[in-house]
Amino acid sequence: MEQYKAQGKNNKKKNREKDHGRTINERHISQKVFNYEQNKEWKFEGDVPAIIDFWAPWCGPCRMVGPIIDELSTEYAGKVDFYKVNVDDEQELAGLFGIRSIPSMLFVPKEGKPKMSVGALPKEALVEAIGAELNVPAIH
Repeated sequence: MEQYKAQGKNNKKKNREKDHGRTINERHISQKVFNYEQNKEWKFEGDVPAIIDFWAPWCGPCRMVGPIIDELSTEYAGKVDFYKVNVDDEQELAGLFGIRSIPSMLFVPKEGKPKMSVGALPKEALVEAIGAELNVPAIH
């Protein structure tokens, strides 16, 4: 286990280079999504809806979803913010959001409560969820 942890720390920079979307940490979450230190009740801090992808570099399904997140972040630029949380690097943050398995995606609407989706979703399902959960129409 210690060897795995040490290996993970040595690969942090390498893993970030393979990230899809914007990598986010606890400080960024507080500023751009939810300031959990100041607020007890959910209060979204962002300007546009967001999707937070909880992933790890060793997770095969996560690596399959990564390029889809890249495509969607380009297609929905300015309409939806996409963030990535590497659960190996940000274990506290993953715990805060109750992440038990990956990939997990948190759909954060501008108004209302966020909703979690667990498992790898194809692009069509993600586009449908963006419309249904974030109230953002599909981009054609």
